[in-house]
Amino acid sequence: MDDQEMQLKVKRVTDKFTESMYVLANEPSVALYRLQEHVRRSLPELVQHKSDMQSWEEQSQGAIYTVEYACSAVKSMTNSSLYFKSIEGLLRQTISIKDQINNTQGRSGVNPTPHPLDPSPSSAS
Repeated sequence: MDDQEMQLKVKRVTDKFTESMYVLANEPSVALYRLQEHVRRSLPELVQHKSDMQSWEEQSQGAIYTVEYACSAVKSMTNSSLYFKSIEGLLRQTISIKDQINNTQGRSGVNPTPHPLDPSPSSAS
């Protein structure tokens, strides 16, 4: 065999070998293996991110509940101002009636029984 012919055969063999290696390197099973490696490396980090997000969601839900509860309490307080005004009016009316009773008893000469919360006239001097 001639040297040139030998070189041509060697070139063909090496080209076929290179092509075979290229096909093997890019075979679908190799691609799936690389994909599996990638998933195995990145999955723990993704799981940690998911866990963090769930924790933040729980904290956010708790804060939202607290704010909504506080808002409803404030609304209830503003609605209760009507009741406080009514109570204030009733207290003023009661004080006025008590003063009228005291004045009536004072004119008739009857000594009113002192109330335990009223200051006694003897302690006023």
